[in-house]
Formats: sequence, C-alpha cells, structure tokens
Amino acid sequence: MTGPILLETDRLVLRVPGEGDVERQMACLNTPTVMKHLGGPRPRAFIAEKHARARALHAAEGFCFCMLEERESGALVGHAGLKRVDNPLARNPGDMEVGWLIREDRWRRGYAWEAVVAVLDFAFARIDPPAIVALTSFANRGSWRLMEKLGMERRPDLDFTDPNFAPEDNPTILYSITRKQWESRT
Repeated sequence: MTGPILLETDRLVLRVPGEGDVERQMACLNTPTVMKHLGGPRPRAFIAEKHARARALHAAEGFCFCMLEERESGALVGHAGLKRVDNPLARNPGDMEVGWLIREDRWRRGYAWEAVVAVLDFAFARIDPPAIVALTSFANRGSWRLMEKLGMERRPDLDFTDPNFAPEDNPTILYSITRKQWESRT
C-alpha cells in the first residue's frame, strides 16, 4: 500500500511513505554511494523509524519527506520534501527544512531540481514559513550547488559540527531562502 500523494510534477509523484517503502528505500537509496555524505547506509530500523516520523509529521502538519517516484514507470527515484530541523546540535531547531536524495542511476536528470522546486512552491504557498533552510557539507558539492541554483544563500552563522558524520562531512553547512527571495528568483 502506498501513501497519499502530496505533490505531482511533469515527471514525478511525491507521496507520503507507505507500506513496502522501507524495502524499496533499502534497495536503491540506502547505498554507500547515495548515502556517502549522510553518514553511510542506515539499518532497516532507522529507515522504518524515519518513515514513521514522516507519516506522523504529514498527519500533524500536512508535509513530510516524501517518496519520489517517476510518473511513467512508478520507479522509486528518491525522496524529497519538508521537515522541521530536528538535529539537537543545530542552531535553528524547528525551522522548515527542505531536503532531497536521488538514487545513483537517476543522477543528472534534473529530478532533484524538479522535486525541490515543487516542494518550495508548495511550502511558500501553503505553509508560509519565514524562510526555508537546507543542510549539507562542503564535501557534498552537488547538494550545495543545487541550493545556490535554487537561489538559496549560505548561512555560516548556522553551521554546526555533528559528531555523527565523518570529519570530511563537517561542519554541517546551511543555506536559506525567504519567500521574497524565492518569488524574485530569475
């Protein structure tokens, strides 16, 4: 059983995680290459808990990190969505955070861009946060380059060191975008 659809784009469906999604994520997203800058592959129980938190957040606030599927094939290509900053070391707990993860064989097809644009449009239209942040590391060049392409600005005042990540993925760096910046992007 799949979860309810939250958003759709030309090529993608973003839906709440449902039954069976843990195994799908374990198979194509929880790989050493995809998880390289996110602490490495995670145990099944970690992924299951993450999905449970996503469903609870969707029920409570109407958003979450969604499963990202190709419309035509139904293949799981990643996840993308919103959550609250929940790292206890972060300097901005509770802020709205956008995030994404794309499986390796779908990299460089524009899926992350397409999904995140839809998520940010949704967030600013329906939730109206003062700003939305994204977290990454300097080593994850693809991630922060996408943040910059989206019009997000680097926020060194919100950086923090997370001992759960390797030295090369520290500090955690943040980018941010306001509604005004989002609406005025070129």
